[in-house]
Amino acid sequence: MRLGIISDTHDLLRPEVFEVFKEVDHILHAGDIGGPDILTALEAIAPVTAVWGNTDGFDIRAKVPEIARVRIEGTDFVVVHGHQVGSPTPEKLYERFPEAEVIIYGHTHRPLLTTIDLVVTVMNPGGAGPQRFDLPPSVGIMELEAGIPPRARLVPLTELDD
Repeated sequence: MRLGIISDTHDLLRPEVFEVFKEVDHILHAGDIGGPDILTALEAIAPVTAVWGNTDGFDIRAKVPEIARVRIEGTDFVVVHGHQVGSPTPEKLYERFPEAEVIIYGHTHRPLLTTIDLVVTVMNPGGAGPQRFDLPPSVGIMELEAGIPPRARLVPLTELDD
């Protein structure tokens, strides 16, 4: 199974997302979505599990939870924006969600892919919407296959905006 991992669209769904996600089976959105049209557009690609972030309005908060716990292909995921732990780090998130095998988060706009305790994969796909912090917009792709740890990569969507 192939997952598209996205966060911090802030009401901007770049056209490059459609190309990168064209063969995904499921999309995980880690919050700061923007308007409901973003979810509708992503749902045209694949089923979406999304959470709301600290900048999302009541329209999004009425549609998606603050924290999503989902089992995909036998792997326990927690999808969270990250604002719940202040300035999120993999260690803080693992402490808060020790039951997760994979933690997907956003909030910082900084792409990150690491493991904690040798078995828990923690991924921040970076900000997919408006550019921040002199980082190119990015998303993630994660492959799940029975009997082996998740394989994931970060995918820049564009060069730095002018």
